[in-house]
Amino acid sequence: MRSVHAEWIKLRSLRSTWYTVSCLFVLGLGITTLSTLGANKDYWGRTDADRAVWDPTGRSLKTFIVAQLVIGVLGILVVTSEFASGLMQTTLAATPRRNKLLAAKAIVATAVAAVAGQVLMFASFFLGQAVMSAGDVPYAHLGDHRVLASIVGGGLYLSAIGLLAVGLGTIMRATAGALTTLVGVVFLVPALSGLFPSWMQGIFDFWPTLGAAAIFGTVPDANFPHPWVNLGGLWLGVLAILTAAFVVFRRRDV
Repeated sequence: MRSVHAEWIKLRSLRSTWYTVSCLFVLGLGITTLSTLGANKDYWGRTDADRAVWDPTGRSLKTFIVAQLVIGVLGILVVTSEFASGLMQTTLAATPRRNKLLAAKAIVATAVAAVAGQVLMFASFFLGQAVMSAGDVPYAHLGDHRVLASIVGGGLYLSAIGLLAVGLGTIMRATAGALTTLVGVVFLVPALSGLFPSWMQGIFDFWPTLGAAAIFGTVPDANFPHPWVNLGGLWLGVLAILTAAFVVFRRRDV
């Protein structure tokens, strides 16, 4: 617990932490506002079949696309900022058990990502529904079918991205490299998913912004009918990356 408390003190004492969290909410809620402001024109311009699968919850939670990158930056900096400044040697002198140190960093980063991500998901939902209600477009209530599950699942999704960022930061030891890899994971690979051979398509069932992102919708997706299974697969993949990070961090020099 002392290591966790020490990592929390270090994280909260950095201005960049609060700048990043502020950016998360400003960008996140801004994306929600823009996404739902055009809902009136979009909804009434659709066919009856499209209106039948209208998902106001999923529309208001589209902010996750940007939020995952901001949370990813925060998770990466939890590790790489100390490598960049040379303070990692001091930290290891104070906490020589490397597994304990990395575990503390992972716990703190995931906790911050979980709290900030969950607050953002609820705020985005309520803001988005208010905008759509004002625009005379069908909107959702918190008690509607699968709405709460989508919001809570969204927070868990962002927590997984935060933990993934810690793992990438530990393996890469450089902010630029880790962030480039994260961008490739959440954007580049999904964009090129159609180019992969058929025997590899199964991995996209739990890939960020693909299968795992099905958790943000309340209307069943024919391609990903079991969003919680997809989200669970994402967590398993993240834990595999984190396991590799523990092995690398323990074996190599600073």
